[in-house]
Amino acid sequence: MTLEGKTVLMSGGSRGIGLAIALRAARDGANIVLLAKTDQPHPRLEGTIHTAADAIRAAGGRALPVLGDARDDDDIARAVDAAVAEFGGIDAVVNNASVIDLSRTLDLAPKKYDLMQDVNVRGTFMLSRAAVPALREAANPHILSLSPPISLTPRWLGAHTGYTLAKYGMSMVTLGLAAEFAGEGIAANTLWPRTTIATAAVQNLLGGDRVMAASRTPEIYADAAYEVLVSPARELTGRSLLVEDVLEEAGVTDFSGYAAVPGTPDSAMFPDIFLD
Repeated sequence: MTLEGKTVLMSGGSRGIGLAIALRAARDGANIVLLAKTDQPHPRLEGTIHTAADAIRAAGGRALPVLGDARDDDDIARAVDAAVAEFGGIDAVVNNASVIDLSRTLDLAPKKYDLMQDVNVRGTFMLSRAAVPALREAANPHILSLSPPISLTPRWLGAHTGYTLAKYGMSMVTLGLAAEFAGEGIAANTLWPRTTIATAAVQNLLGGDRVMAASRTPEIYADAAYEVLVSPARELTGRSLLVEDVLEEAGVTDFSGYAAVPGTPDSAMFPDIFLD
């Protein structure tokens, strides 16, 4: 299977991992619908919904940028309707939009707590829910959420409780949808990396240049997501997948090309959170 002619609806995607996934799909000739709110350049972050759309087209895909917020039900409905009207349906939903704040409980602002729950958990639920009628008509429908396997160890429950709750909420929504719609052949899986990925979040929140240098590029996430999205939906669903495991199962044994700093050995990579 390929993603040629398939339509992927993604939350976010103006930069980073989401954009890398969109570009990988675009290389097959996929249609990418981006529901994102970055309309103007950010002073510290590269990319807008418009530059992302241009990059998708340059990579060989078709792009439909929908300016909106994953927290807004009307924006979600507009993105789904636009995808169906422009491309005739939806084959995959990628829940990429996510807010991160690693503050300890007493330091976490209530507004930031609410934002994480609204974007990460509610956004995943509502975007997936809105797309289900279109996914029912697809030949190989997938929901893919960029969230971790759920671990109830105190190490992760207590590390940053607000953020942990938000990311685990994404995973619970996804696994719940997998169970609910298994009979209809709609796959739903989560995907998470073993190592940190060189993105703005890592640069600004997880350790700066030191951790960036020990990270892998977003392309490793994108290649793994691609393998999931082209897999038979009825055979791969309800799983908490790890990026490297997916690629190994696809025959990739050498990850050296994904090093953010060429030549960095696998043993020096910085482990991502939520994995023991």
